[in-house]
Amino acid sequence: MTGVRLTDEQRLDWLRLIRSENVGPRTFRTLVNRFGGASAALDALPDLARKGGRLLLKVTSRAEAEKEMAAAARLCVRFVAMGEPDYPKTLQAIDTAPPLIAVRGSTEVLAKPCVAVVGSRNASAAGLTFAERLSRQLGEAGYVVVSGLARGIDTRAHRATLDTGTVAVLAGGHDRVYPAENEALLHSILENGGAVLSEMPMGWEPRGRDFPRRNRIVSGLSYGVVVVEAARRSGSLITARFALEQGREVFAVPGSPLDPRAEGTNDLIRDGANLCASIEHVTSVLEPLVAAGPQTNDGVEEGRPPDETEELWDELDLPEIARAPVGPVRLEGGFFEEESGPEAPVSGTDLIALLGPSPIAIDDLARQSGLPIRVVQTTLLELELAGRLERHGGNAVSLLSGP
Repeated sequence: MTGVRLTDEQRLDWLRLIRSENVGPRTFRTLVNRFGGASAALDALPDLARKGGRLLLKVTSRAEAEKEMAAAARLCVRFVAMGEPDYPKTLQAIDTAPPLIAVRGSTEVLAKPCVAVVGSRNASAAGLTFAERLSRQLGEAGYVVVSGLARGIDTRAHRATLDTGTVAVLAGGHDRVYPAENEALLHSILENGGAVLSEMPMGWEPRGRDFPRRNRIVSGLSYGVVVVEAARRSGSLITARFALEQGREVFAVPGSPLDPRAEGTNDLIRDGANLCASIEHVTSVLEPLVAAGPQTNDGVEEGRPPDETEELWDELDLPEIARAPVGPVRLEGGFFEEESGPEAPVSGTDLIALLGPSPIAIDDLARQSGLPIRVVQTTLLELELAGRLERHGGNAVSLLSGP
């Protein structure tokens, strides 16, 4: 993948495709694999949605994409595509990696080994002190600290590593910094050679569901995630769950059993997370992983977060971002490519008749239908674009009510 870059026209097509309705990271990859490029996928979107039962699908226009690119350029934000040399290799290894990230600041810092430091927005003085000390030591040891620019632990972690390099991941667009009080911190990060990145459109105001989307990138960029303080049912625990799904190391700082802000971290330790009371507890685990380089999470179960976070996941009304995996892809000449073969004619109605509200594994669906897996995947893609398909963990799908 090294050395390949998109042309300006390809980058515009990628932006149009990922901004189109019902197209997320996994669907993007499936579409580009299926049609050989973003331009052809854009042409096919309306017909695919109609086959799935939806008459109108909002496809981002060229003018809309050009407007976003112009707004990004005014802030010196550039779009980096998966597979390009500047795209972080750790993030590229996760199954829900954003096809395009909007980066502001240094891309060199993204090539260094990263560790995420996250925790409570309402952190204790002891928690803030430990987060600052640990982050500074990690920076001095050659690691880049990643966090979400939130109040509390995130803010302290960023401030402690301004001189050694830090990366802030936004839940909204680059021109919609949240919280607004940290805009000065954002500029300090940029002035000191750090980076700020987002997958969200310019002008996007972050909503509750966008913060867990951001958290999967925080963990995806990193070899490990350190949780300093976290109450039960907190966003930091979602970051930890994403880290586990992505095959990353999770570290938790123990706290008093009398402090609700330590309940989540103490639970993580009880459930097998690495106890973190000093920098050596982190570096001794991460050094061999960094030496081996970024690894994909083969063998890790995909899909929704573990059962204990389901209630929080639903309560936050999250978009579908952790869904059934697509096949491995490689970027060559600006496109994802995979082996293609002849397609057999099939009636989508026959396949839909086998679907219902109960999840069924895609492999089982292919066996019961007697259809080639590629044909099944294409029909499911049509249903997904039409908003009629839900994906679940274990590469399973179910049918939603629709037209």
